[in-house]
Amino acid sequence: MSTLTIALLQLDPPGHDLQTNLVRGEAACRRAQAMGADLALFPEMWSNGYSSCVPPELDEADVHRHPDLWHGARPLVLPDGRTVWRGRAITSDSPFVIHFRRLAAELDMAIALTYLEAWDGPPRNTVSVIDRQGRIALTQAKVHPCAFGLPEAALTPGESFEVCTLDTAAGAVEVGAMICYDREFPESARALMLGGAEVILTPNACELEINRLAQFRARAFENMTGVALANYAGPGMGHSIAFDGIAFAEGDSRDMLLVAAGESEGVHTAVFDLDALRAYRRRETWGNAFRRPGAYRSLTATEVREPFVRVTDEGRRLPR
Repeated sequence: MSTLTIALLQLDPPGHDLQTNLVRGEAACRRAQAMGADLALFPEMWSNGYSSCVPPELDEADVHRHPDLWHGARPLVLPDGRTVWRGRAITSDSPFVIHFRRLAAELDMAIALTYLEAWDGPPRNTVSVIDRQGRIALTQAKVHPCAFGLPEAALTPGESFEVCTLDTAAGAVEVGAMICYDREFPESARALMLGGAEVILTPNACELEINRLAQFRARAFENMTGVALANYAGPGMGHSIAFDGIAFAEGDSRDMLLVAAGESEGVHTAVFDLDALRAYRRRETWGNAFRRPGAYRSLTATEVREPFVRVTDEGRRLPR
C-alpha cells in the first residue's frame, strides 16, 4: 500500500516575533517527522499571524488611499499626522523561508509553510509547499481574502489555483492548496481537482463549527480528492481535520474521516491510502467524469446581484 502521511500542526497562534515563530515551527516539524509524517502542514499565516498583518492604527479607507503603506520597513506618517506601522511581510527567499527549506531537506519531509508574503503593493497571504529536497514546489496565495473587513481587505489576492507534482517517499503526488476562506467556495476545490490535484492542503485560521466541517467534507466527496486542514489551537478554534476522498467502497457508503482534532495544541497525523484513492478516482462518477461545463456559463459571470451585494462603511461596493 502506497501511503502519504500528513501532519496537521495545530499550534497556538503566533506572536509578532519572527524568530520565536521560527523556533516554534521548527519544533513542530521535528515532532511531525518523528511521528512518521511525509508532509507537515502549518495553519494560516504562521510567520506572524493576523495580529501583525496590517498596521493597527489604520482603517480600511486608509489602506486604499495610501497603497505605499506596504513599501519600506519604516513607519509612515499619514497627512493627518498619524504614525502607522507596516506589517512584517517577507519574501520567498527570506531567511525565514530558507530556514524551513533547509529543515525540509534535513528531515527528508515536505513542509507547507505559511507566511505574509511581500508583494508589489499590498502583501499576500501565502503557503509555499517545500519538497523533501528543500525546493519550493508550489507557492499559492489566498485567492479569496476576507474582503469584508481588515486585516484581509488590505491584501493582494491570488489569481489562480495551481497544482504541483510533489516528490514524497510514497512517490509523486499531485498536490494543491486553498487557504481558509478559499475552502468556502466550491470553485476552489473544483479548480484544483480539474488541475489534477489528488490531495488538497488547507491552512486555516478561523472557527470550525459543524457547518464548515460538513462543507469541507463535501469538498472531498464531490471532487474525489483527499483534503487536509490545519487550524490554530484554542477555545472556539482547533478541530483540524482530514478526509481521504473515498466516499464508497465495494458499493457501500463509508466515512471518509481520517483524523479530527479537538481544540488543544498538538500534532495530528492523517494517513492517505494513495492506491485506494487512485483506484476510486478511476472508477467512480464524481469529479470530472460526467460534468457538462457548457451549462455552467453563469459561474464565470462577474456581476453580483442582490441579495449578495455588500457595501463597506466607506461606501465602497464589494466584491471589488
